[in-house]
Formats: sequence, C-alpha cells, structure tokens
Amino acid sequence: MTKLNIGIILGSTRQGRVSPQVGEWVKGIADKRGDANYEIVDIADFNLPFVFTTNGDEPGLKAWSEKLTNLDGFVFIVAEYNHSITGALKNALDSARDEWNNKAAGIVSYGSTGGARAAEHLRGILGELLVADVRVHPTLSLFTDFENGSVFKPAEHHPKNVNAMLDQVIAWSGALKTLR
Repeated sequence: MTKLNIGIILGSTRQGRVSPQVGEWVKGIADKRGDANYEIVDIADFNLPFVFTTNGDEPGLKAWSEKLTNLDGFVFIVAEYNHSITGALKNALDSARDEWNNKAAGIVSYGSTGGARAAEHLRGILGELLVADVRVHPTLSLFTDFENGSVFKPAEHHPKNVNAMLDQVIAWSGALKTLR
C-alpha cells in the first residue's frame, strides 16, 4: 500500500504570523514517524480570490483544487482570531467542495485560550465538508508556548499530543480512502 499524503495547512496569511513556525514543528514530528508523506500547504501561496466574487477560472483556484485532490488527509494549523478561525482559512475552505469529502483532519490550534474556540468553529465547517475531524487536539497557548507572542517555544508535553493526533489522522485517512 502506498503512503498516505497528509497536508499540513497553514491557516493564517497575515504579516508576522506564527503558523509557519508551528507548521514546521508539526512536520518535523510527523516526518520522524515515516508513516505518511507530510507536506506544508500554505494557503497564502494560492492567492485565492474571495468566494463568489469571480467566475472561478483563476489559476489559484485550479491549483488549490488540484492540491486538495492529491491529499488524503489534513492537519490544520489554526490561529484563533476574534473567537473563530481566520477569514483566509474560511475562504480557503469555501473555495473547494468535493475535494474535501471523505478525508480526515487533525487540528493544532493556538491563541490566548489555546485556540479552542477557533477549533470548535472549524469542526462545524469540516463536518459540512464531509471531513472527519479526529478527537485529539493539541492546543498551544500564546502565553506559555510563545516567547513575546512571536517565537514558538512549545512545552515538552506537546509532541506526545501531536503524535496521538497523527495516529488518529493516519488511521481515519486510510479508512476513508476506501470511500473515494
């Protein structure tokens, strides 16, 4: 059986964001496992137009669709903004439909309360897109896991949670692949 392809989706596009640091950290943990092909997928690289403001022919939309189609599962790196996910992530989610279906996702969130409220909002959206989100959910605090709110320095217990989440993402992604 070929290895699954898991995209680590960076859910923030703003200047000075910390999601690339968190995403690279998750990828470092994931790559040591050797159980799947993991890659960073930065929504900022796709220049996605706002949903329903174009005719859908933009190159970024086609590239986004192709990227999602080639992935078997996801790990979302989610920043909490105003008690929810970022507008950029919501737009990226809404910019595809069938490409999400029957895949699994894990969530790694961060914010003042560990990004828990953003993760809960994301779970509702994923359900509508037929993405099965897994139970284990590593949460990172801006107060204890980031120096000056900008330099990522995760606590020692987080890798164990990330690995537990990845165990579930791999199991569910493999099972759901049989439906596609």
